[in-house]
Amino acid sequence: MQKIYLDNAATTPIRQEVIDEMVTVMQSEFGNPSSTHSIGRSAKAVIETSRKAIAKCLHCNAQEIVFTSSATEATNWILRSAVRDFGAKRIITSKVEHHATLYTILALQSEFGVEVDYLNVDCDGVLDYQKLSALLAENTKTIVSLMHVNNETGVVNDINRIGAICHQNNALFHCDTVQSIGKTELDLQDLPIDFLVASAHKFHGPKGAGFAFVRKNLVLQPMIFGGEQEKGWRAGTESVHQIAGMSKALELSYEHLSEERNYISDLKDYCFKQLQKSFPAIEANGKDTFYNILNVLLPFSPEKTAMILFNLDIKGIAVSRGSACQSGSIKPSHVLAEMLSEENLSKPSLRISFSHYNTKEEIDYFVENLKSI
Repeated sequence: MQKIYLDNAATTPIRQEVIDEMVTVMQSEFGNPSSTHSIGRSAKAVIETSRKAIAKCLHCNAQEIVFTSSATEATNWILRSAVRDFGAKRIITSKVEHHATLYTILALQSEFGVEVDYLNVDCDGVLDYQKLSALLAENTKTIVSLMHVNNETGVVNDINRIGAICHQNNALFHCDTVQSIGKTELDLQDLPIDFLVASAHKFHGPKGAGFAFVRKNLVLQPMIFGGEQEKGWRAGTESVHQIAGMSKALELSYEHLSEERNYISDLKDYCFKQLQKSFPAIEANGKDTFYNILNVLLPFSPEKTAMILFNLDIKGIAVSRGSACQSGSIKPSHVLAEMLSEENLSKPSLRISFSHYNTKEEIDYFVENLKSI
């Protein structure tokens, strides 16, 4: 049976070059990076070389990169520190954020009584930027937490505009760039972002490795206590091979960005056109979406919703209804619930997400099998 993976927004296959790099590091750099002998120093050098390489990709200072296990961990740490240490009295976000952000904010609201304001999105998933400006004009000490690219719909937020509004009003800006990093240029010298989070497995790197960008002169307190790793901010012996793999994956993503972006963009356009031929009433959820994510509303009866993924999976096709973290839930997508009418929310939506490993032949196979449901 063919195996066709069209769920790259959930995770991505690891590049072979990344696997090779990780194997080499595991074989040769087994030392504890905190040890002062040569074997430990050699492992530490791998970490610092990786940090510099990631910083170079993002045009920032190496000391502004902090290694974590994931973007989820980094988001928890940053938002908690903003409230606990920087004295933020309010968090502004939207209801279409990833649950790593939403659930962290709910916990902080319960624990610290922090005020939370949610920006609305319209039927195309576009944020209410005017409300953001109006809220920040109230002059309450605030951190704004808004993603760059929505993980379910691919809707792109204007992070330049968001950051400018934040800094004009002395607010901090935390940005979840999990879906965009490695897939589009991010120049942190110019972008008005204070905190950025990323996970390696979204750009063809290993799971269990991520990082935060923390703008210089913003000093956070540790979330994990112990040793002095990561400037004392993130204790625990570093996973040297995963950090090296993450660095290699990001470097390769930017090295091949232009050609892979063009290829994936063409593939997405081809997929939607083939779907329109087979299902003329099909609609895309979201407007001006990111080039590797296609979320579609299928003109199927609601009772077919539960069986679509099952039937496609039997045929060896991996797609999703929304976030992989919520794919086992019978509840409708919290993202689409903010965008769609009740009638359309009851209909099946699919998220199809692409990488440079996909082909038009795979798209044809997917569409033919969707037609047979």
